[in-house]
Amino acid sequence: MNFAIEVAGEANPLSIETLYHTLAAASSSDSQQIKTGTQQLENWEKQRGYYSSLQTLFVDTSLPVEVRYLCIIQLKNGIDKYWRRTASNAVTKDEKSLIRSRAIESGTNEPDSRLALQNALMIAKIIRHEFPDAWPDAISSIVSNLRQATQSGSSQLRLTRALLILLEVIKEMSTARIARTRASLQEAALEMFQVLGKIYVDKLQTWMTFLHQSGADEGGAIESIEQSLLALRVLRRLLVAGWDFPNRSTEVRDYFNLLGNHLRELLPLAADETSSLHENIRRLVDKHLHQIAKLHVNLARTHPAGFALLPNAVQLVSAYWNLVSRFGETYGSQHLTVSGVSSSDDDELSTPIMEYLSLKGLLLLRAFVKMVFSPAQTFKYQHAEAKEEKTQSRQIIRETLLTEDFAQIVMQTLVTRFFVFTPRDLRDWEEQPEEWERREEGEDDVWDFSIRSCAEKLFLDLMLNYKEQLVQPLLSVFGTVAKDLESRDIFLKDSVYDAIGLAAAVLEDRIDFGIFLRKILAQEVQIDQPGYNVLRRRIAIVLGQWLPIKDGLDRPQVYQIFQHLLDKSSPRNDLIVRITAGRQLKNIIIPFEFKFEEFKPYTATILYRLLALIEEVELSETKLALLNTLTVLIQSVEIQIAPFADQIIACLPPLWEQADAEFLMKQSILGVLSSLILAIKGDAPRYHRLVIPLIDSSVKINSETRVYLLEDALDLWVNLLQQTPSTAVSEVIPLVPHLFPMLEAGSDTLRKALEITETYVYLAPTQMLASISMILNPLRRLLEPSVKREASGLVLSILELLMQSALELGGNEALTTLVSQLLEFDVLQAILSGLHSAHIANQTTGPHRLKSWLDVLAETDCFSLLARLALASPSLLIDAITAAISNERFETSMDWILSEWFRHFDNISHPEKKKLNCLGVTALLQTGQPWIMEHLQELMSIWTEVIVELYDSIDRKDDSLVYWDVEAFKGASETAEEERIRKLMFEDPVHRLDMKPFIRDHMQNAINASGGNESFQAQWVVNVDKAVLGEFGKLGVI
Repeated sequence: MNFAIEVAGEANPLSIETLYHTLAAASSSDSQQIKTGTQQLENWEKQRGYYSSLQTLFVDTSLPVEVRYLCIIQLKNGIDKYWRRTASNAVTKDEKSLIRSRAIESGTNEPDSRLALQNALMIAKIIRHEFPDAWPDAISSIVSNLRQATQSGSSQLRLTRALLILLEVIKEMSTARIARTRASLQEAALEMFQVLGKIYVDKLQTWMTFLHQSGADEGGAIESIEQSLLALRVLRRLLVAGWDFPNRSTEVRDYFNLLGNHLRELLPLAADETSSLHENIRRLVDKHLHQIAKLHVNLARTHPAGFALLPNAVQLVSAYWNLVSRFGETYGSQHLTVSGVSSSDDDELSTPIMEYLSLKGLLLLRAFVKMVFSPAQTFKYQHAEAKEEKTQSRQIIRETLLTEDFAQIVMQTLVTRFFVFTPRDLRDWEEQPEEWERREEGEDDVWDFSIRSCAEKLFLDLMLNYKEQLVQPLLSVFGTVAKDLESRDIFLKDSVYDAIGLAAAVLEDRIDFGIFLRKILAQEVQIDQPGYNVLRRRIAIVLGQWLPIKDGLDRPQVYQIFQHLLDKSSPRNDLIVRITAGRQLKNIIIPFEFKFEEFKPYTATILYRLLALIEEVELSETKLALLNTLTVLIQSVEIQIAPFADQIIACLPPLWEQADAEFLMKQSILGVLSSLILAIKGDAPRYHRLVIPLIDSSVKINSETRVYLLEDALDLWVNLLQQTPSTAVSEVIPLVPHLFPMLEAGSDTLRKALEITETYVYLAPTQMLASISMILNPLRRLLEPSVKREASGLVLSILELLMQSALELGGNEALTTLVSQLLEFDVLQAILSGLHSAHIANQTTGPHRLKSWLDVLAETDCFSLLARLALASPSLLIDAITAAISNERFETSMDWILSEWFRHFDNISHPEKKKLNCLGVTALLQTGQPWIMEHLQELMSIWTEVIVELYDSIDRKDDSLVYWDVEAFKGASETAEEERIRKLMFEDPVHRLDMKPFIRDHMQNAINASGGNESFQAQWVVNVDKAVLGEFGKLGVI
């Protein structure tokens, strides 16, 4: 082992000896050696021969297991990084060949199960990359090893390891997104299936014979049962991924039949609690049943039509349902009290395997219902045979299984047997209330693992698809149960109410929920007897399901019920009842019909109890749910929440401290603050001392929490600014520097950062203009052609606002300073460049027409900027254009600018923008220069169009966009920013200048500059089309 590779610049050259010592160091318990060894391994990763050397050490079984384990982990991870040919420092072809040549053989002889698993994973990754092109015999080699291992006298270890390798290979290839990889798997599927099927059957017969005949070789039987289980695991994945149409394969059909027989044979062994089977064997038998049931469900979901057409598939599902029905007889807790269920109740629980198989039976029924009523849609081309199979399978299922009578039986069984709590539920309710409540309110896919959740999903599927057949039977049971207020069968009531809540959308017009609420629920929620905490929880859920869809209900009564359910002093309102009420309160107050006047009498109490509950609960998921309810409550109540703001704020700092590194919790807290700041409007500055440090720590570049909290902090920031009065500007200005790093193209936060920048210009124009150089530098980069229109549009809006603010604060002098800075940072140059690209593009036509990088809306914004400059001072615009376009004559520049400007007027749809641009080009008449006078016809056309729009009736004497009363536009609940925008709008020339007098005055100036009316007529008016002149004359401007 003296192979070595000298690497320039490396302290240690790569060799087998140095690699071994480095691996030993990295796998030691000494932290310093681990650090040094790990760093050296990282240095060698890109060196030729590194990965084959790792394998050389791995296959040497005399080395310590820790070293070999690190070898195979490094090798497996390296496949992802460097195996692709396109990867930098990719593994060489020769080294790949060497690794492949030793991988399978070393894997089949590996004595350590942990190392064997990692080696199998490594082989699977390689095969995914290289089969069948670079490693065409990969699968056939594994299959060959399997065949050899089944020969008499062969090592059973080789068989187990070969099965493990094949399992990982099939798992890896079946998850590949590339269709070619899956196709390669399907081509090899039959060869693998034939060998695996024989292994499974032989091993199963071996240990079944041992069990039935009480053989002596217990060790051999356990080895056989473990191998048959492993083979079954491989077959399960192969059958699902290896065939697109499993029903067309004779081998698959036969095997499917065989598995059905095995299910019937093994089930009594697992179900017999009096059996003398060893616990380890019983566990392995259960695992066989697990795998068979998973195969059935996976096939039904992946190939629904093919599954239905397999032999006896419908009968199989029917058998599953019989199993479900029998299991349901012992599942629920109808005869248990809820006052106390201890751990000793475990013996009353059904065996886990029976519950598992019942769950799979329900999942199979769901798959059949979906196949019949909601078949998966695909864009993939389907042959006529496939379409016919789908039609045939749906017909078979509807006629032989999902009949109307069967649907009714299933519905009744689900409601009366599986909606009921189990002894385990009742024990967890008392011992682990928060954990139990969280499980019940689990994610959308919880029904895949919970039999009651799955039963609820299946019930809803049936109600939606068998409305006419199932509604009346359900209503009959509901009517009987609901009216009996004296009934002590709490579990039955809970189950029926559960069904009524789930089917709310179906039963909306079939139940008078108002009467049910008033006469039943309002009475039952007050009953203070053992067990009624279960019903109180259910009432909260049912109300949360019905109120969003049912109009005309007595909402104050509902609010009163929730106020009562949140009362900790009531003995029946245990933690689960109050948490459920807190969760469901969100659905009660979110509907469109919510009116604060109705909610007002209960606001203080409900809010106090909700805040107390948030502090009481311990699980983060529960706190998050309740904080979400709090956010919805704040948003619904709006400004009326102000009297309670101090209470809300007081509970948040402790929650923030408790959250520590739980950033979802901190995001939720920021969301609550954001909604609160938005709701309380003018009172927001009272909480600056709390809110501003949170924003600062969440958005600054070096903050560890930035990656998690930035988005929520930005929402809070913008809401805070919108509510901040001008008197509190100094408190929020220190946050401004955090904006600039976010003003980068491609940033996820760019839009929000630009919105905040715009808000700052409204709030603190003086300070923002003083920092203009820091603002313009990033904004200029956002005016590049590659930047999205949305971003450039916001940038142009900010620039226009800066112009307005400069003019308002310091007149033309301040505007001149701003323009010089726009020129210094090439902002104005970028704007004119965009306009020039639009002008050039509009000179071309046909299929090769050029396209401007400036779209229509952005072009309007660019001309609006020029219009504001012209309106403030034509000479300022002239000087700015002269400085920006220094490589051509000014007259040439103005020629294409005005040509494009006038052409673009037809694309300006916004009345205010159109008037602004009209004012801008009209103001240029002050110059009296030929470059504007030559466009008199275009000017008159625009004047005519704009005046007709602004003076929208014959009798109107003034401009419709001129506003006289600044208070007339004040909103009922105006924010501080809305007030700033309103006042700035009233100072805008667009809303201060009347269009007709403005045109008249500038026309008169042009006439005077031309030497009088006759000279003006002879020199300029003579060139105007008579029709245009006539239309303009009718307006009576002059």
